[in-house]
This record gives sequence, C-alpha cells and structure tokens, in this order.
Amino acid sequence: MRYLDTSLLVAALTSEAMTRVAQRWLASQPAGSIAISDWVITEFSAALSIKLREKQIGAADRAEVLTAFARLAEESLEVWPVTRADYRTAARFADLHTSGLRAGDALHLAVSAERGAPICTLDRAMITAARSLGVGAAQPA
Repeated sequence: MRYLDTSLLVAALTSEAMTRVAQRWLASQPAGSIAISDWVITEFSAALSIKLREKQIGAADRAEVLTAFARLAEESLEVWPVTRADYRTAARFADLHTSGLRAGDALHLAVSAERGAPICTLDRAMITAARSLGVGAAQPA
C-alpha cells in the first residue's frame, strides 16, 4: 500500500506542470494499492479554493474537479482516518525544527509512518524530510 499526499492528486486532476506524470503514475498503480487520509480530502478542497481565488481555475472547473476527486476516492482509493496517534507523531516530526515541516506535511508523514506505507508526493522537500525521519518516500517519475 502507498499513501498519496495532496500534491500528487491536485496535479493529476488539474492542469499543472506535473499533470501528465501524475496521471500516468496513478494509471499504472494496481487496484487497491493506494491510500489517502481524511486530511488529504480537506487539503484537496483547500488547494482548489486557492486555485479559484488565484483565478487559475473557474468555479465550474472547481466543481468538476471536486466531483472527479470524490469519484476517484470512492472507487479507487482507500481512505484512512486520521487518529490521535497520527497527530502525536506529527507533533514529534514538527518538533524537529531542522526538517522545515509545516503541520500539514508533518501530518501526511505521520499517517504514512504510522501505517508503514511509503508516501508518494511531488514535493521534494517532503521527500527529503521523510527520508530524514525514516519514512519511506518516492516521487513519481
């Protein structure tokens, strides 16, 4: 099982520099091999709101992408709850100030670490932080 962070899903479902890479990678994954967390659902909606405010997408586009994401999550992704243990691990990770982790990224890494699932992300800084914390991480190519 692999855990996806939000950056990969936003790239796959909107127009970004890494869209083709993200789409190709997602399409190549075996059924039942990918998980997200409830936090990804929240962060995905927030990312689309930012794109809307910055006029990168329109309101109709946002609604369409949210529908596509909901369908993808329902049909193809395992959705993990975020637990107290995840929050506590995230706090421990964030305490390591040299990692540069913000709360949201620390939470992604905690969810990944608590379940022993490598994180797949387009965020190079998160990959570096993950590896320094002993969390498996990969960037789709």
